[in-house]
Amino acid sequence: MSENTKTLPAVALRGMTILPGMVVHFDVSRERSMKAIERAMLKEEEVFLVTQKDPDTEEPSGKDLFSIGLVASIRQVIKLPNNILRILVEGKERAELLYLEDEGEFLEAEVRFFDPMEGKPSPLEEEAMLRSLKELIGDYCSSNSKLAKAFQSILNDARDLSSLIDETANNLPLYYEDKQRLLEAVSLRERFDELEVILANEINIMEIKKDIQTKVKERVDKNQREYLLREQLKYIREELGEDNTFSDAEHYEEELSRLEADDAIKEKIAKEISRFKSVGQNSSESTVIRGYIETLLEMPWNRMSEDNTDIRNAKKILDEDHYGLDKVKERVLEFLAVRTLTKKGDSPIICLVGPPGTGKTSIAQSVARALNKKYVRICLGGVRDEAEIRGHRRTYVGAMPGRIAAGLKSAGVKNPLMLLDEIDKVSSDYKGDTSSALLEVLDSEQNNKFCDHYIELPIDLSEVLFIATANDVQTIPRPLLDRMEIIEVSSYTGNEKLHIAKEHLLPKQITKNGLTREQLAISGKAMERIIRSYTREAGVRNLERRLGAICRKAAREILEDNRRVVRVTENNLEKYLGRERYSFTMANEQDEIGIVRGLAWTSAGGDTLEIEVNVMPGKGEFALTGQLGDVMKESARAGISYIRSIGRSYNIEDTFFKEHDIHIHIPEGAVPKDGPSAGITMATAMLSAIIQRPVRADLAMTGEITLRGRVLPIGGLKEKLLAAKSAGIHTVLVPKKNEEDVEEISQEIKKGLEIVPVETMEEVLGRALV
Repeated sequence: MSENTKTLPAVALRGMTILPGMVVHFDVSRERSMKAIERAMLKEEEVFLVTQKDPDTEEPSGKDLFSIGLVASIRQVIKLPNNILRILVEGKERAELLYLEDEGEFLEAEVRFFDPMEGKPSPLEEEAMLRSLKELIGDYCSSNSKLAKAFQSILNDARDLSSLIDETANNLPLYYEDKQRLLEAVSLRERFDELEVILANEINIMEIKKDIQTKVKERVDKNQREYLLREQLKYIREELGEDNTFSDAEHYEEELSRLEADDAIKEKIAKEISRFKSVGQNSSESTVIRGYIETLLEMPWNRMSEDNTDIRNAKKILDEDHYGLDKVKERVLEFLAVRTLTKKGDSPIICLVGPPGTGKTSIAQSVARALNKKYVRICLGGVRDEAEIRGHRRTYVGAMPGRIAAGLKSAGVKNPLMLLDEIDKVSSDYKGDTSSALLEVLDSEQNNKFCDHYIELPIDLSEVLFIATANDVQTIPRPLLDRMEIIEVSSYTGNEKLHIAKEHLLPKQITKNGLTREQLAISGKAMERIIRSYTREAGVRNLERRLGAICRKAAREILEDNRRVVRVTENNLEKYLGRERYSFTMANEQDEIGIVRGLAWTSAGGDTLEIEVNVMPGKGEFALTGQLGDVMKESARAGISYIRSIGRSYNIEDTFFKEHDIHIHIPEGAVPKDGPSAGITMATAMLSAIIQRPVRADLAMTGEITLRGRVLPIGGLKEKLLAAKSAGIHTVLVPKKNEEDVEEISQEIKKGLEIVPVETMEEVLGRALV
């Protein structure tokens, strides 16, 4: 191989490769490249064109360029705006870059030309290669009709393998990397092999492309066919008057495809949709099926909301919304802690029991907000039809799902908080027992497959957090009560009411009545007097009403008298609320005979009862007045029997009970009274009247009596102690078996009271009689 070297100005090309025989133009903007063109124009009008390995390199050196380039002659140079030269060149021959001088004004390359005879095949081989390449080009032209005309003239004129390779390569739409490989194929055999590989790849690509286009066309044709058929079907439906039915069915099918539910449920809905299609629009069954499908599609089968598991945030929200109610808050936070640790955990079924107005319903809303759950309230007061819970069978006209299923549907998720309000007020009649229908709902072992008569598919209620409310557990059937976790919401103390009024009720009423906090001020003493003298309740509903009345009067004063601030004090309270409505029967100042202070629980909290006994000459009659219930009357009879049995201990003559009448009266005769807890009180009052010994005026008592003088436990102790404290009582006798209840009562209530546990009547009489 004879060496033929030459030094030429060089231009580095970015993103393009030029092959021998190509006539092409390109733009030059780099200063060194323009200087190289100028230098070439001054000499032989020849330039060495070499491609950069990385098009982004701004100032290339020898290592940044490919080793094989092209010597080209410059045909034309045109100056364009923005200092750009457009160069028209014709590729001459390949050359190898031996050395690149990149220190001057332009790149200068020392190149070596290749011997054209090197590696040249024999004439027979060349002819075979020429024919093979022509066949391959023919196959390519049949695959790519756009380039067929251009290649036809090349094939007709081709008599030389080298020129055919170069012409073919110049007309193929190749990336510059492929052209660079062809340029670097120095020998004819290498170029032939490289081009054959490229052509074979291009033919495969064209075949795949044609296959894809055929499939796409078939799909388009199919879609067009379906469109035409659908249009025809639509016209037929319009003529038959069934257009709405099928459009609704299509809408249902679309919703079904998006529904989050198990396969069995989807299959059932799909069957109902196909039935709906087959039933005519004018059929009465069409309306029934339509309602059923819509109900099934709206049910949240597998759709859940994400609970807020931040226990600190939940505690903050519960404390913000409610003062007190510690047991309820504690149970909710325990549930949240377990759910956070186990990622599952059974949802508790809680029943809040307490007097009206103590915040049972509102705490459920607060729990829903704290856990970020959807809130559904179902009022069960007065519900007496089992179908209200389980739903109606679809065979009935106007059938609809039960309240549980309807509540889930309105919530839109399968894990809401569901409040079953007034669960103790449900009743039953000939249509079924509502309480029995609730047994399955509130059983955590069974309610994952709750069956509603209307829906006819199992509904999962295991994720629902049930909270029930009741005023009295006595009216709730035992099996239903057994399924719920009972949390007692007891009466509020005066201090708790004061906090609730200041922190919650007053700001709420101020906002509700269009005032601001700066416009109305109620002193602490005035608030205490409102609680003590204008309301008598376990909860705070009436207290809120009284505050609302003050706000309304304050709003009127601000508008009529142009007052900036209305101040309500203990002295001017009557101006806004009128005269005091309630007054506590305070403890008597003197010890009296036959009068004993008892304690009672009422739906409005606790109260004190002054039991009076008179003994007079007679025939041994025993009278009970004050609208007393049967249980209370029986307690009085047990008490007199006990006194007669211990009469000799107190020097009572045997004939006393034959010669004297005993009359027990409990004042406020219009108010019904019942229960066993006044047993020891009535016995003490009777003995006091019989033996003429006074009873301590600052003492009250509660407890059930037996014939043998034992003292049995009672309920409602917190409310009773509150009533005793309000009445100015200092000592309270309670059954010894109620000591655990006494320990649970807050120190605020017990402060100032001497609570004495008693086990027998001897202890009671020892403490009570002066």
